[in-house]
Amino acid sequence: MVRGEPRQKCASPHDDSRPNPVTKAQHQVSTAERALLVGVGWKRAPRFPGMPAGEQGRESLTELMELARSAGAEIAGTVFQMRDAADAATLVGRGKLDEIRAEATAHKAPLIIFDSNLSPMQQRNIEEATERRVIDRTQLILDIFARHARSREGQLQVELAQLNYMLPRLTGKGTAMSRLGGKSGGGGAGGAGGGTGRIGVRGPGEKKLETDRRRIRDRVGKIQTSIDEIRKQRALRREARNAVPLGTIALVGYTNAGKSTLFNALSRAEVLVSSRMFATLDPTIRALRLPSNRRVLVSDTVGFIRDLPKGLLTAFRATLEEVQEAALVLHVSDVSNPHHHELDEEVDKILRELGVDGRPRLRVLNKMDRLTPEERKAIINGAERSAGAGGAPVLVSALTGEGIEELLRRMDAEMPTDPLVTLSIRLPLAEGRTLAMIHALGRVLHSEIDDSHMRLDAEVPASIAKRLRLKEYAVEETFPRSLS
Repeated sequence: MVRGEPRQKCASPHDDSRPNPVTKAQHQVSTAERALLVGVGWKRAPRFPGMPAGEQGRESLTELMELARSAGAEIAGTVFQMRDAADAATLVGRGKLDEIRAEATAHKAPLIIFDSNLSPMQQRNIEEATERRVIDRTQLILDIFARHARSREGQLQVELAQLNYMLPRLTGKGTAMSRLGGKSGGGGAGGAGGGTGRIGVRGPGEKKLETDRRRIRDRVGKIQTSIDEIRKQRALRREARNAVPLGTIALVGYTNAGKSTLFNALSRAEVLVSSRMFATLDPTIRALRLPSNRRVLVSDTVGFIRDLPKGLLTAFRATLEEVQEAALVLHVSDVSNPHHHELDEEVDKILRELGVDGRPRLRVLNKMDRLTPEERKAIINGAERSAGAGGAPVLVSALTGEGIEELLRRMDAEMPTDPLVTLSIRLPLAEGRTLAMIHALGRVLHSEIDDSHMRLDAEVPASIAKRLRLKEYAVEETFPRSLS
């Protein structure tokens, strides 16, 4: 009897051949799908000075391994190829496909993931040659986004991107995918429906492929309508939020750069922190008080990645709108990554595509706690050299709290100027909302009750003072007080 088989009901309770349940070994069976990863490097691709040919492709393949693990795959092996140009039919060529098939068979991998965006024809040809399921980088990222999207809009945007990706990749299977019926010829009265041919069947009608495409287009239209409604609701919420003029600071950076950990350190929020890529997709906004006592809103955004499909850029408009509306952008970099300069270039490229490259920006070098003493010294020296140009980065460790106070000070200095004005005002106690706004958005230096009025000295941002019309309640004299 094979170990692990279910016990037969007819077995005698004294049958010695029955396996002893106490001696059974407990084996954990992995439910992760085994995947073979395939990367391609281009010999003539532009690269950074001093970087060997193919190095970018190998780095991208390493990143693909992290993406595959985030999607729940078990890495069975990797294959890498250097090419002068892409093969139009199979990307890697027929000979390499034979090697990939042999590797997939040897590692018992039913799934092959390519670190490139495959055309529908290339994907079909590779699947036929390898007899394996094949997905590309875009489809893998879409799968991760579908796992992590939590908000209603995020789920709709992911579904929209998946449907637009799937539409050109639908394939038919001949007459087996056809619906029978409909007119195919003469207009006689023979047979049901008034056509010629066999009774009830006069040739193939609408193919199932065409039906699937029509259903996808209908679903895409419904999703876009729902997204437009959600966007209008978000615009109304933004207008209500702008009634209290608070500047917004958006955190951007490459995925897994530590933005969520830094966001939690700044705002004491409890945003999910995970080493998996794209763990945070939906935007989170918290209020933060700067050293000057100004209150601002801090937004955590989705991480960027190289070769991010354009459909996904438009998909997560909720997150990206926070970047476009931000008064200050914090560009967070994982300084412990030896290639963080190249990753920063990818982030800059996406910011240019969003049209926010002209926004005030502050560089934040995160994960300083992971550096060796020699690496720390080199990073600090580099930051000091760039200080003269006014673009000195802030060195922090969001995990340990190192540099957070300096970061808050720099954020306060880099925010667009909204100067604090000191006012002595006499305000009716009935103006409870105005009093609450002064306490929430400014700093009260002194206050006392004067009959049915509240007399107070306060430092308030100029925009708040103008919106609340505080000058109408200003008094010229100052009342006795002892201010420390």
